[in-house]
Parts: sequence; structure tokens; C-alpha cells
Amino acid sequence: MNDRVLLITGASRGLGEATARRAAAAGFRLALLARDREALLPLVAEFGDDRALALAADVTDWTSLSAAVETVKDTFGRLDAVFANAGQSVVVSFFGDGGADPEQWRDMVLTNVYGTALTARATLPSLAESKGHFVLTGSVAGRYHRPGNLYSATKWAVTGLAGSIREEAVGTGVRVTVVQPGLVDTSMIPEDSKSKPKLEPDDIARAVLYALEQPPSVDVNEIVVRPTGQLR
Repeated sequence: MNDRVLLITGASRGLGEATARRAAAAGFRLALLARDREALLPLVAEFGDDRALALAADVTDWTSLSAAVETVKDTFGRLDAVFANAGQSVVVSFFGDGGADPEQWRDMVLTNVYGTALTARATLPSLAESKGHFVLTGSVAGRYHRPGNLYSATKWAVTGLAGSIREEAVGTGVRVTVVQPGLVDTSMIPEDSKSKPKLEPDDIARAVLYALEQPPSVDVNEIVVRPTGQLR
């Protein structure tokens, strides 16, 4: 088979799940990664086990992540695109006025920053072979300062990672896109934001597929998508 292979981290729900459906409809074969493999099995059943592969991997664990990437290549024979989407969000107050306990911050920072960097390291050598495409989930929150918002700081880091990866990728044929969503209707929305204008996960999936379906001569570096009415 010559159909392009797309690997998605955080594929069991939200943006990852929506992008998997869009990509399957566009003809991609899919490598779906999540910490809980069982949560991915309904998607594999939906797409067919000849078109989709479910793998348990923690993006903050180099051993499990790199092994999963090798399994993808052994199964499909290639890797053409990656959507580094796995992420977490917890409410933080640096003054201690509510929010999550500081012990809960670590997993968010490691998943959003270290996990994204490890995903790049695990997949970019294969993407260089295919002259493929690396897509990262950023956030509008990573473009503006937000009071007491550690999640925002992690997404600033993802924006920086995207630029750094793209600089290193020059001359390899690898393209790099960071998608910066505004507020999206997922389980990660804070309670005080549920009444605000929101995007659907499929709105972001369309943006990801837009970038992936450009010709090889076009490198879409950044896509910012806000719901109508969101200020910033």
C-alpha cells in the first residue's frame, strides 16, 4: 500500500479522535497512540484493522514511545505525518487561590512540553525519510499572557518548539505546522469557560487536514483558529 501513514498522539478523544476520523476519510492509514490502548479500539473497529493500529504509549516515556514508532514502521512500512497532539490542562494559581495542587502540575508540564519534544525526536528521522509533515497542537493561550496560567506557559513552549524544529528541518523536506486553537469544546475546558464561544474538535481536525493536504512545496507554519466572538 502507498497510502500515507499518519501517527496521532492523544488519539482516543477530543482533537485526536476528530482528526483520526477526518484523516481516515481522506485516505490515510492511521497509527493511534494513547496511554490506554483499550480506549482506541472503537476507532480501530470503525476504520478497520487493516487501516488503523492502536498502540499504548506514554509520550513522556522514551522507551514506550520509541518502541511504538518502530511498531508503526514495522506494520505499515512507512511514516508520512505526525500529529503531536497529546496534552493535559489543570487550573493553576501561583498565589494558592484555588486550582490544582502543585503535585498535579508536573504531569501537565511533562506531557505538553517534554512529551511533544520526545514525539519529535522519535518520529522526525522517519519523517526525513518520507519528506513528511510534523504537526503540533499549540493553543491561542500560548500567544498571550494569561493570569496564573501554567497551561498557557506550556503552550508558549510548544510554539517555540515548533519554530525550533522547523529551523532544524530546513533542507530535509520535512514540513512543520503548529495549530493554535482557541477554546474548543472538550473535557479540558475549565468550568468558568463553558459558557463562552467554543469550537468543535472537528473544526481543528479540518485545520490539521488542510495543512497535511498541501503540496510538498507548501509549508504552512502556523494556523490560528478561534471561535467567532473569542477575544483572544
